[in-house]
Amino acid sequence: MTEPDGPHERRPLLERIGMAAIAAVLAILFGGVAVASWAGGEPFLAVMGGIGCLMTAWVGGLTLFRG
Repeated sequence: MTEPDGPHERRPLLERIGMAAIAAVLAILFGGVAVASWAGGEPFLAVMGGIGCLMTAWVGGLTLFRG
């Protein structure tokens, strides 16, 4: 696959904010799964939910700040 010619065009600010907000909601849901799983005695599911929370928050931040 070849790279496109010219500079990379950034996404509009409103679009970046919207996608970051969606990522924040999903990260909160993953965090809720992690907490509920830990409280319910399911450490593997809790760790997986925590990893999902961190990864989603990371990508949401990249979307917002890097564009």
